[in-house]
Amino acid sequence: MRNTKVAIIGGGLAGLHTARLLHSAGIEFLLIEARATLGGRIETVNETGQADADGFDLGPSWIWPRMQPAIAALVAELNLLTFAQNSDGDVVFERMSRESAKRYPGLNQEPEALRFIGGSASLVRALAQGLPEAALWCGAQVTAMRLNETGVELSLRFADGRIELIQASQVIAALPPRILEATVQFEPAQEKGTIELWRQTPTWMAPHAKFFAVYDRPFWREAGFSGTAQSMVGPLAEIHDATTSSGKAALFGFVGMGAEQRAAIGADALKEASIRQFTRIFGPQAAHTRATLYKDWAADPLTATSADWFSAGHPNAPGGGWIAGPWKERLVLAGSEASGSEAGYLAGAVQASSQAARDVISKLIVEQS
Repeated sequence: MRNTKVAIIGGGLAGLHTARLLHSAGIEFLLIEARATLGGRIETVNETGQADADGFDLGPSWIWPRMQPAIAALVAELNLLTFAQNSDGDVVFERMSRESAKRYPGLNQEPEALRFIGGSASLVRALAQGLPEAALWCGAQVTAMRLNETGVELSLRFADGRIELIQASQVIAALPPRILEATVQFEPAQEKGTIELWRQTPTWMAPHAKFFAVYDRPFWREAGFSGTAQSMVGPLAEIHDATTSSGKAALFGFVGMGAEQRAAIGADALKEASIRQFTRIFGPQAAHTRATLYKDWAADPLTATSADWFSAGHPNAPGGGWIAGPWKERLVLAGSEASGSEAGYLAGAVQASSQAARDVISKLIVEQS
């Protein structure tokens, strides 16, 4: 059995930021990520779907530094570069299938939405680079936690079926409450109110699906379009320019139907319908794609549960806290959903993980004294 001061469950933005704060404070930690790679819901890929340092964000893309000081400070600390989401040109509205799309002059975005040069995964890379590699375990899923006299015993299952036990003084769960409740067995069991709270908390990104069409050039800009469109016709409800800072041209949209309907229609049919929609809105050149990408987060078992097929919206932090009973002294939540001010955003992951790190550091100081 391996011992560590703090076990961090989840290797996305929240988990990595927590690890950075603990490492800076000289506190031993072990970060455990169920996926084969770090990043969680941050996934930046090239047109072939492979991870890339200059690709398209299948997960979250935008930050608003003017109104999100925590992530603005982290971006500055990591010396990351950003660029503005393209808003130059006209926007399009589709209201009914029997009417042609309406084109209107675009408006300046306020506050301005920014994207990362290199994609959102640049955050992941920058955070991971400053951490000890031996403390980052990928391909290991926490399946059970048991309270004991000195802290928490965690049971890990690796991709090859191997089981390992970890003993930690404190545990920081940097993953959605629903996933935590659905995948981890607790001894003693969490209180009924805690279980119900976790189950009822919507998971950021979980209900959504994104479709990308990659092109040789951003022809819509040449025609005076910004790439932004809203549609009540579909299948995409909200469309944006996804062209990278280096000029790799793409459009993307959020699929405007529920997960159950998406599954019934199938990915291939949705892709074809989405290209037809791009052609309908931006002209015949939209039919000639270099590649397409499709990510349905509701189909990702490490992001969504069956409850996410039928609910959406941003989570709200409870007034009474996320944990009650005996687990309150040993377990802290740190995912974006746990943020008291920015739940459901990248900034929320930074805010919640900062608070979690402060809480755990304070508990460890009390223990030592």
